[in-house]
Amino acid sequence: MAEPKASPDEVDDELVCHICLQPLLQPMDTPCGHTYCFHCLSNFLHDQDFCPVDRQRLQLQQCRASSLLVRNLLDKLAVLCPFRSECQQGMQRCELQPHLHNRCPAFRRLREEAERKKRPSWNELKGSKSDGDLADAKSTPIARTGQLSGPSEPGLVNPAFEEGEDDTPLRSSLVAEATVVELLREDPDEDLGLRIVGGKDTPLGNIVIQEIVRDSLAARDGKLAPGDHILEVSDVSLASIPHSRAVAVLRQSCSRVRLTVMQEKGFKPRPEHLAQHSASPPSQSPSPNQNHGTIIQVTLVKREHSEPLGIKLIRKSEEPGVFILDLLPGGLAAKDGKLRNNDKVLGINGQDLRHGTPESAAQIIQACEMRVNFVVMRLPDLSEEGGEGQSRGTRRVPEPQYFKRRSEYMKEPPVGFSSQEKTVSLKKEPRHSLGITIAGGRDCRSRLPVYITSVQPVGCLHRDGTVKTGDVLLSINDMDLTHLTYNEAVTILKTQAAQNTVTLRVIQTFAEEEEQDGESSTREDMDTLEGPKEDDINWAPLWTRWLGLPSYIHWCRDIMLMKTNSESWGFSIVGGYEESRGQQPFFIKTIVPGTPAHFDGRLKCGDEIVAVNGVTTVGMNNSSLIPMLKLQKNKVTLTVVSWPGSLV
Repeated sequence: MAEPKASPDEVDDELVCHICLQPLLQPMDTPCGHTYCFHCLSNFLHDQDFCPVDRQRLQLQQCRASSLLVRNLLDKLAVLCPFRSECQQGMQRCELQPHLHNRCPAFRRLREEAERKKRPSWNELKGSKSDGDLADAKSTPIARTGQLSGPSEPGLVNPAFEEGEDDTPLRSSLVAEATVVELLREDPDEDLGLRIVGGKDTPLGNIVIQEIVRDSLAARDGKLAPGDHILEVSDVSLASIPHSRAVAVLRQSCSRVRLTVMQEKGFKPRPEHLAQHSASPPSQSPSPNQNHGTIIQVTLVKREHSEPLGIKLIRKSEEPGVFILDLLPGGLAAKDGKLRNNDKVLGINGQDLRHGTPESAAQIIQACEMRVNFVVMRLPDLSEEGGEGQSRGTRRVPEPQYFKRRSEYMKEPPVGFSSQEKTVSLKKEPRHSLGITIAGGRDCRSRLPVYITSVQPVGCLHRDGTVKTGDVLLSINDMDLTHLTYNEAVTILKTQAAQNTVTLRVIQTFAEEEEQDGESSTREDMDTLEGPKEDDINWAPLWTRWLGLPSYIHWCRDIMLMKTNSESWGFSIVGGYEESRGQQPFFIKTIVPGTPAHFDGRLKCGDEIVAVNGVTTVGMNNSSLIPMLKLQKNKVTLTVVSWPGSLV
């Protein structure tokens, strides 16, 4: 649905498109200094070759996305819900889409009406129901769940969902599920144990869990997983805030943390009998091993209206309808034991879902009072026939170590991130300390460069003021520090610091969005993010600080994935060249459970792909990278740069 535009009288003229005279949508800047909506400008330049204002020669490829500051100002514009007759809600423009999909009653009504029009008669199903027993009403409540499936994001390519040479989908669609997870901590300041990447100021857009720290609060709870997208923290939305602000929200001191996360789930191989059946003429009668399966009726009884059932639902690309992906351990459905993974949901409480969606199924379940009646179709179990099941059992074990080296691929940082080299020369007494502590080194787990964790008030560098916490060390007295291990760096720093003259070269990174966001943040928030606590010996820069480093400091690793012809690689990517955004690096956004990338275990969300089989991805767009990945039938080597996520 199109986003409503506020009246130009309410908006600064600098934020108004010169073509449609409305507030900008996807603003694009021209080389001659004018700004237009992306669609307005692309439609205009389809027939013309000049700027609409000054008529200078212009092509769309010359234009670039407007600055983050402009986009932030546009996101904060006040708008009204487009369904004003039924919903008078006012909000910031960036909150409109979540409002429509999650809260607007008028939009929900229209969506349900559209779904009902597509549903065939329910009476066709009634004659085929079989009897089932009542479920055990005793169950332990688990996290509330609801299904979400939004439009694909610009720049998102999905090698996880490959198609065969005959263009027949081999995999079911990946559907996101919204889950509420509550974490309780005895110490309000205890870390949750999550490493996160992403944010509005990065190509990933959303805040994504990169890693669960072992033995942490989140690890003990067990409900969160790498790849989960964090949507809200205790009712504070993370949808339109930069990375640094999201970290500040997640680090807030409290005893109860309520996280709303979107979990992207895996998919199962396409059943062989379905592929055969789809190729059969419509009039052909199915053979015994091509039957439609058994119709089963199951009734679940909830102890209270809000109790979740513990069922994860998905849609598949090869056929319409809703399927059960998984039953959550300890949930009502799992304890009952009658529903199974891969059951097709034909109906719930008399409402036909043969052509429904997981979203509509979730709404029906949520509207049920105590009894939820399922009619499902169960396909024959082919696990005993071997084939795919056996091949999965022989999945190779990942190599215990991987090769890391200095990156040879030169590229620019993502838009909004940059760095600056600084040099400081000091004359000092040999006995005086530089007054810095360091961490990193190429022998650490993430193969980081050596960086400064604190600048002590008693040291020489603190008095000079040039060197800051988080700066990466390049050299001291012309001795290169970028390739050293931690112990090697400590030895050289101590030796050179004993001299009368010390010349130190460092590099400082910048994130444009963090600086803008800092203007509205409290001083306490910024101090928490930028400086370590007195007792924090494990302090490290935020994930976004690494993104601004130049390529010559990057260390990359080669990851070789292997698969069978019928498998997909199992990761989704965001980035690449787009007319509306310019050139962005390719980042791993999702690792799909049950795929080669997941079993291998080395790829992480937030990793940057710099080459495929030795061919650089710099300058590529989506239409170039997707075919390259699809051409690799059984083996592919990804060269990636990986930075540790921010710890919260």
